[in-house]
Amino acid sequence: MQIYLVGGAVRDTLLDYPIKDKDWLVTGATIENMLELGYQQVGKSFPVFLHPVTHQEYALARTEKKAGSGYTGFVCEFSTDITVEQDLLRRDLTINAMAMDSDHNIIDPYNGQSDLNNKILRHVSDAFSEDPLRVLRVARFAARYHHLGFTIAEETLALMAKIADSGELLALTPERIWQEMQLSLGEQSAHVFFEVLHEVGALAVLIPELDALWGVPNPAKWHPEIDTGVHTMMVLKQACLLTTSDEIRFAALCHDLGKGLSPKDNLPHHHGHEKTGVTLVNQVCLRLKVPNSFKELAAITCEFHTHVHRIFDLNANTVLSLFDKTDAWRKPERFNQFLLACKADLQGRAGFENKAYPQSQFVLDLLETANEVAVQDIIKSGFSGAEIRTELSKRRIDKIQRILTLVKTKDSTEG
Repeated sequence: MQIYLVGGAVRDTLLDYPIKDKDWLVTGATIENMLELGYQQVGKSFPVFLHPVTHQEYALARTEKKAGSGYTGFVCEFSTDITVEQDLLRRDLTINAMAMDSDHNIIDPYNGQSDLNNKILRHVSDAFSEDPLRVLRVARFAARYHHLGFTIAEETLALMAKIADSGELLALTPERIWQEMQLSLGEQSAHVFFEVLHEVGALAVLIPELDALWGVPNPAKWHPEIDTGVHTMMVLKQACLLTTSDEIRFAALCHDLGKGLSPKDNLPHHHGHEKTGVTLVNQVCLRLKVPNSFKELAAITCEFHTHVHRIFDLNANTVLSLFDKTDAWRKPERFNQFLLACKADLQGRAGFENKAYPQSQFVLDLLETANEVAVQDIIKSGFSGAEIRTELSKRRIDKIQRILTLVKTKDSTEG
């Protein structure tokens, strides 16, 4: 019986990168051996055990054979004769196909250390194409290590494109797709995940609403980068610089989905893309079973981001409507998230990366002013029932209007 540290922990040790989890491989052992040592079996399709003290995962060495479609269509074989090298052969990338023994010796039969040194993500064998989930995993690793200079090997990109074209991606469950997507949104170069999927044709299969944005032009005055797909990736990149929130990053990703439906004869203009985009946001979230908190923030960002951009030009009624429809009164934290996504949209343009965004603070100032209206004062004034809501809105509009008038008067005087 031999125990090896395997996979990501070995890779990240060699990279001097933070280790998230430790996985262990056991050769020369049976299920009975593991149970006798106090390990708790948790694996269903193949033997995985939890250590009695550390609760880390220990798996018996195994081989896999394709027996069906999708990423679950495998028959696993395990015995005391399977070697560490045979087990590593079934893994996705060479940098993940290394093991470390108890003496800290590296077992590297597929040149993972060489690819680490050369910053290359390369598949271990042609068996890579048997598991469609690996397309998303490689894209996620590309996002994780992009800032270190890693790129995907051309032959691996070719295999990913082949899988995307095969229809195998359709066998992936929504939950698994979203899991990889959310993990990628947590990386500092999240945009790379979607760029890679777009490059190999997988994004058109998994999220066609997003893929449709590439090649759609924007007005050059406001979007020097022109292409909406490129802009969306720039917005996501800015969102990653502004926040670690997955929800805000997802909202940034979805904010312009409606532009994929803009009539071609109106391009590069996108009148009404905000509302048409909400339908697509809901469509994507329903299909991928995206959590409600993500969906709701993405929907209000999609529908109202241009309101914030134009806040200095809006009238008081429209500003109040913005606060009402985004539920800024009861959900101030989400409203702040929304404003960060709006800022990412403005700065996610060629040459706009460091542009100031005073709209955020001004919107918050207006909200604070409107919030000064007390319902109790309205009730004391004799209003009741539906009249309370009407009077509340009227007083809020009055307060908002005073601020807007002051700002416009000041701008006119300075001008």
